[in-house]
Amino acid sequence: MRRDRGRKPKKKICSYCVDKVDSIDYKQYEKLKRFITERGKVLPRRISGNCARHQRQLTRAIKRARIMALLPFTSE
Repeated sequence: MRRDRGRKPKKKICSYCVDKVDSIDYKQYEKLKRFITERGKVLPRRISGNCARHQRQLTRAIKRARIMALLPFTSE
């Protein structure tokens, strides 16, 4: 049950870099919902495929949206 040794997994590309987004806005909570789990946790970079710069901005925007009650802190 080993993985194929010669085969690398497909590299995920940052969706914000593709769209040439400079800063992520916390008011666009519909887009931010894609990057949180059903429990309300922020998806890690290796799963979401974001670059380091946009992952930091994304985390900050999600936290701001939670404080402004646009996104939930946890699910029920």
